[in-house]
Amino acid sequence: MNNEISKIDKGEIKNILIIRKHNQIGDLIVSRPMFYALKKCFPNAKISLLASKTNYEIPFKKIIPLLDEVIIFNRSSLKTQLKTIHELRKRHFDIVIIPSTIRFSATALIVSFLSGIKIRVGISGIGKNRNKFSSLLNIKKNFDWLSEKTHQMFRNIQIVEQLGCKVTLDEVFSTLSFTEQNHNEKIKNLLESNLASHELIIGIHPGAGQTRNIWSTENFFQIIKRLKSIYNCGFVITSGQIDEAVLNKLLEKLKNEKINFLVAKNFEFDSLVNLINQCDLFISNDTGVMHIATMTNTNLIALMRKSMVYEWRPLGRNKFYISSPTEDINDISVDEVFELSKKILDLIMYKRKSI
Repeated sequence: MNNEISKIDKGEIKNILIIRKHNQIGDLIVSRPMFYALKKCFPNAKISLLASKTNYEIPFKKIIPLLDEVIIFNRSSLKTQLKTIHELRKRHFDIVIIPSTIRFSATALIVSFLSGIKIRVGISGIGKNRNKFSSLLNIKKNFDWLSEKTHQMFRNIQIVEQLGCKVTLDEVFSTLSFTEQNHNEKIKNLLESNLASHELIIGIHPGAGQTRNIWSTENFFQIIKRLKSIYNCGFVITSGQIDEAVLNKLLEKLKNEKINFLVAKNFEFDSLVNLINQCDLFISNDTGVMHIATMTNTNLIALMRKSMVYEWRPLGRNKFYISSPTEDINDISVDEVFELSKKILDLIMYKRKSI
């Protein structure tokens, strides 16, 4: 056992800092079990996150309710970075954790060291890739995540397992649900006023943060047409700020075909969660909204590039994915998506008729 670990009195740990380089919505959602493990292991501790500035608002505490505080790290100049380090020193953190599950961050390691935090936890390397600044850590391990094809969620958990923070598989999957979902009358009324005549509601998210993760608008249009031809279904098209061009192309096609749809544009986090939860099926590119859908009760089909599957695929009951055979997302055929959608929707209709 690491000498530093043996010195830890779990009841005396009051202040834990997480420093993450990547804090997009998907990154945060897959780290939920890690935060649960920390709180279970150190129930008296306050958990803070040091996060870089983003170009849009991230609802950190809604995604991770166990998070007590978010400290925004302004990296714009040496002066602002030194100011952050000074603030961190004043807070007297007991433990800092640097979960470098995507790529190493020299800045995070240097900040953790200069902040005077005694227990610094992270990774010494990933396979043959050495973390050059890992000498600044005093609890660390080399992980074989690449050869073992380890999902990002379990990478985060393995980081804190070095501190003796263990969770069962049941506990892991219990964190993969937004138990704080509330009945939203506004969303219910919105759906009833627009799509009440339909037996099924199908959600579609045609955009993505990375262009290479976008299944073509024509493909989404074709899957909508084919599902509409055999089911009495209405469609909810979700869209964020970066999806304007993709959204407009799809809407033009749907209007020309006179297909009934509702646009959910720039919905706040809570409203988006509730909206997806009202759908019978949600089909999405690999992006933040896809990860949000994994936390709902809704059937999900995620469309993913081959190389992204083992790290980022959706986990949990009724969460499915289709992987392209290559790195071209459009090598996923409309037929594949249609057949899986049909199996899911047929089962839903069968269960309803059996009640």
